[in-house]
Amino acid sequence: MLRIASAYLLISVAMAQPQPADLFLRGHAVIPTPQKVTLAAGEVYLDDNWTIDSPPGIAASALAADLRDFQALNLRNAAGGAGKAIVLRVQDGAVGAAPAETRAQAYRLRLTPARIEITGNGEAGLFYGVQTLLQLVKRGPRGSLFVPEGVIEDWPQLALRFLHWDTKHHQDRIPTLKRYLDWAARFKANMIGFELEDKFAYPSNPIIGAPGAFTPAELQEIVDYGRERFIQVVPVVQSPAHMAYVLKHPQYARLKADGNNYQSCLCLEDTYKLIFQMYDDLIAATKGVDYFFVSTDEIYYAGIGANCKEPYTPENRSARWAEFARRAHDHLAGKGRRMLAWLEYPLLPRDLERIPSGVIDGVVGEDSYMEIEKRKGMRQLAYTSLQGAEFLFPDHFQIESVPPGTVFGEYEAVFTAGRLTQLSRSITGGRALALNPIGNFTAAWDDSGLHNETFWLGWSAGARWGWRPGVPGAEQHAAEFMQVYYGPEAGGMVEIYRNMQRQARAWQRTWDREISKVRAAGYGNSDGKGIGTQRHDLTLTAPPLPNPQDLSLQPRFAARYRNWLAESVSRSVENDELQHALAARILTAERNRYNLEVFLALAKFTGHHWRLLNALADAERDLGRAAAEAKLNHFEQAVGHLVSAHNRVAGVEQEATTTWRHLEGVFEKSRFPKGMSVDGRKFVHVLDDSKDHWADRTADLGYMDAPERSIGLAAWRTSLSRITIDYAARHKVAVTGLAEKRLEE
Repeated sequence: MLRIASAYLLISVAMAQPQPADLFLRGHAVIPTPQKVTLAAGEVYLDDNWTIDSPPGIAASALAADLRDFQALNLRNAAGGAGKAIVLRVQDGAVGAAPAETRAQAYRLRLTPARIEITGNGEAGLFYGVQTLLQLVKRGPRGSLFVPEGVIEDWPQLALRFLHWDTKHHQDRIPTLKRYLDWAARFKANMIGFELEDKFAYPSNPIIGAPGAFTPAELQEIVDYGRERFIQVVPVVQSPAHMAYVLKHPQYARLKADGNNYQSCLCLEDTYKLIFQMYDDLIAATKGVDYFFVSTDEIYYAGIGANCKEPYTPENRSARWAEFARRAHDHLAGKGRRMLAWLEYPLLPRDLERIPSGVIDGVVGEDSYMEIEKRKGMRQLAYTSLQGAEFLFPDHFQIESVPPGTVFGEYEAVFTAGRLTQLSRSITGGRALALNPIGNFTAAWDDSGLHNETFWLGWSAGARWGWRPGVPGAEQHAAEFMQVYYGPEAGGMVEIYRNMQRQARAWQRTWDREISKVRAAGYGNSDGKGIGTQRHDLTLTAPPLPNPQDLSLQPRFAARYRNWLAESVSRSVENDELQHALAARILTAERNRYNLEVFLALAKFTGHHWRLLNALADAERDLGRAAAEAKLNHFEQAVGHLVSAHNRVAGVEQEATTTWRHLEGVFEKSRFPKGMSVDGRKFVHVLDDSKDHWADRTADLGYMDAPERSIGLAAWRTSLSRITIDYAARHKVAVTGLAEKRLEE
């Protein structure tokens, strides 16, 4: 019986939920929700008789292109023509209620039966007004297109709405990045924090760039494409910590702090020289961008090592931290860039006084910083994260935790808020909102290897709640996102997302988590130096092999994993339903079918896991039957059961290969091969000392099936094959149907 923890019920009662917006109640999905909406009772019907009256520009071209591509409506541009027209204009001060900081992003949208007017305070506002109109267009029961009659006045509350593209463990193709920019613009995001690490070919230090990394010209192409859509692509450079992508190369080994790959030494002037050269390379390749994200993420070991004269103390560590931030600020200011950084532990409040007031704090890491930042007049970003340690799929929705060691279906359920709800709370009630925020930052980390297509529900929410914090609630956002992103015919998507999440969490939970045999204890602990932080790997213990002489067996697999095997029955049915639902949505979705293809590949991947568990349990039962028959001297029957056990494992191995190749092929439609070699240059792979990352386990995408490979099934099956053949030979029994030869072929 499922019993819900009372603490969650108390939280649910206490939380005030935003009410549904007027446009939503009229059946229109608009992301973000406009600030002021006045609707009339009627509708405005659109057809090919309408024209676009606009000067040339991205607003007009985006309007025409999306009406054509999404609604099959082809409107010609006829400036000043008679008849029904969508009129686009820029008029400073058209929306007087907009705050000064976001004034240029404001727009007014007036919808009447014969004329639609979009007036922006600036070019950006005009573009955002077009995005709202495009989302308002709805198809009626008889196929006619319409929008509601009324007036909308709108502007963002926060000036900078960052989405985070983390590419530490993969590299997206340029058409993929341009598509990301198109959709970020549709959701009115205007900043991308592009965490490149070694996916940029640094001209001053070319060894750092991975094979095939973006050239300066390619990065500038991406930047220019974004700027045309009022998005700045801002470099995010992990430094001086999380620098394994640099320190792994022998040329930079001398810059390691205390000999580790995690952090560069801040007691060496050459460290500053290298990092500032990297900054300069990226500045030169991102012309037209006003900001630079220094990161300063988790600098736990500033001032440590033989190169440092002062003792390694909390005070000296903080002082070194602050000195780096000050020098980085001064360097970037001299290049015309405003610095963003994560100000956090181990920075002491006294040293926050040394941080220039022009630095934008991207995380507000401690309560003790708040009064200091307020007094200094610093600005902030409201930081939120779409994903932390989740594998395969983020926890977008409410999470149910199953305590380990309990029988499936008989446990005390514990619920926590999903990422969407947490994101809304952080933007509306976090530390930054109590200060003077300039924007928000919606992080999505690549450390656990998720495909970026799994982030769009959260990315759109971050853009939305940066525009209008807290409005609407998470449930309305999810419903509207599904319609905007996939089209109105792709119903049932919220439940598909929930099933994807359930499958991913069950997959992640149903592995043994053991201390790694390949990753040594190292750095990455927030408490001091961090030596001794254990790394972990996912694995399973294979069924035991029978005694070669008499086939006796001590079963352990089914007993050890009985709870997971019981759960796998319902998960397998759930997975089958999920795959059928995804296949149906691929047929009905009008947009972003590739997103659903990624989901389907992930669903097949998790579905294989349930068959793996059951195949191993069934193989163990076959071995038990073989032992029982051997006891009765039924040699032929015993050999038959041995062959059956072998073939079950061979079959699931073959399925693993097929499933894996399919997943890799789908992922690489939008990405370059992970860890690729280019023109004879090979990717340098070392295990990062910084965190218990999943995605750095292998140079290629193979980290995703590494848990299954770690079981050693090929060796297990080879051993069983030898036992089977030898036992059959001793008892003069023919071995028929052994899958060994078929598997090798």
